[in-house]
Formats: sequence, C-alpha cells, structure tokens
Amino acid sequence: MDTKIKIWEFYNERRVLRTFLGHKQAVRDACFNNDGTKFLSAGYDKYIKLWDTETGQCISRFTNRKVPYCIKFNPDEEKQNLFVAGMSDKKIIQWDVNSGEIVQEYDRHLGAVNTITFVDDSRRFVSTSDDKSLRVWEWDIPVDFKYIAEPSMHSMPSVTLSPNGKWLGCQSMDNQIVIFSAQNRFKLNRKKIFKGHMVAGYACQVDFSPDMSYVVSGDADGKLNVWDWKSTKLYSKLKAHDGVCIGCIWHLHETSKVITCGWDGLIKLWD
Repeated sequence: MDTKIKIWEFYNERRVLRTFLGHKQAVRDACFNNDGTKFLSAGYDKYIKLWDTETGQCISRFTNRKVPYCIKFNPDEEKQNLFVAGMSDKKIIQWDVNSGEIVQEYDRHLGAVNTITFVDDSRRFVSTSDDKSLRVWEWDIPVDFKYIAEPSMHSMPSVTLSPNGKWLGCQSMDNQIVIFSAQNRFKLNRKKIFKGHMVAGYACQVDFSPDMSYVVSGDADGKLNVWDWKSTKLYSKLKAHDGVCIGCIWHLHETSKVITCGWDGLIKLWD
C-alpha cells in the first residue's frame, strides 16, 4: 500500500536487500521471470513496470490506462518475453516486453479479472473474475475454450496450482476453498472442499505443502488455517496476525516452513 516493493533475504539476518520505488499508488501484484533476474509489478497507478532485480532499475513500463489486477510472465522458457495482465476493464492483455506492444487481447469476462494461472506446461491459462466464472484459454487464442459458471459459484479472487500440477485451489467467497482439476476437463472436485475459516470479502492466498499433504490459507481474523489434503479436515488454526492474514506460502525447499503476511504490515516465518 505504500507504493514500495521490497526484496528480503530468507537466510542470515533476513534483512531488506533492496527497495524498488517507482509506483505512484499502491502495488497490486508482482511476478518474477523464471531465472529471477527481472520482475513485473502492477500498480493502482495503472502502470505495469519491468524491473531489474539486481540493479533496482525500472527497465520499461506498460499501460492501457486501466488498473492491472494480476500479472504473470509466460513460464515457457521460449516465451519469457511475453506476459499477461488481468485488468479492471474485464480484459486480459498480452504484452511483448521486447517491443513494448500489446500483442493479444482476451476479452470474454464480464467483470474485472482477478487471477491468471498457467497450467498444462504453460500451453493454457486459467482466469477468474468478479463475474464469478472460471475460464480456460489456449495461449494466444483470444476465445476461451472452457467456461465454468454455476449458479452456486462465488467469485474466486485467489487461485493456486498444486505442486503436482493436477489441481487448482480456489479461495471462494462463500468461505470455502474449492478444488478444480487442472487437466483436460477442469471439473470441480466435489470430494475436496476445505472450510471452517472466514474469508468473505478478502482475497486470502491458498497454498499446498510441497508433498501435497496439507492445504493452507489465511483468513479475515488473522488466523493461519491448515487442512489435511486427504481427509479435508481442518488440522490446525494459528493466530498469525492482527487483522487479515492475506498471504501464505509454503517454503519449497525447507518444507516445514510457512511464510505469512497480514494487514498489520508484518511478514512472519512459521516452522
């Protein structure tokens, strides 16, 4: 919210390594490229900026005069010059970093686009929106090849792909995490519903443990919730933050550690 982007070191003194200044309003999202040398940031000032991680320099900036809500580099090694951004005007816009040009528009959603998640070896991506639907796109084809919308569905402002690439964990605004298959049919898995937490109105992040044993999520009361993946039972609740616990990620390499961040301005490491 303070327009700054900070990079911290995980080991040693856990100090701030660098602060990136350039946005005039709050930063909404950020995304590293595959080798971590550059990252994109999306701000409420309607700009997307490309940064050099090492030097802190802003390399270029992109705008279509709308607010970008989410940004993702194409994870394919050969397409690292391309990124997509979900916008406040219902469109998903694809830019080429090299030319600075808009090279594709995906314009089918009926509300602001909240998340973009690449699946199927980056050949496809899934988007969710305020229109309460989930759409699946083939890369570079501006018509959704799958559209999922049920009367019972709520908007899903946070989506995470499972480590094995098979499932999408979606934070649903009716206080549950729902699971869709991330392969072929993108069907709702009715056996896997995780509930017992309050998130209505907040885009609390969902994550999976690297071995797929647990699902974690923050909530509106500042708690960190851990569910058992197999049984879907709520395994534990930790009071993590004062106010909303908005983000949580499971450490990929040190698999006993979880990092959370809250609206109290703190980032915490849990073991």
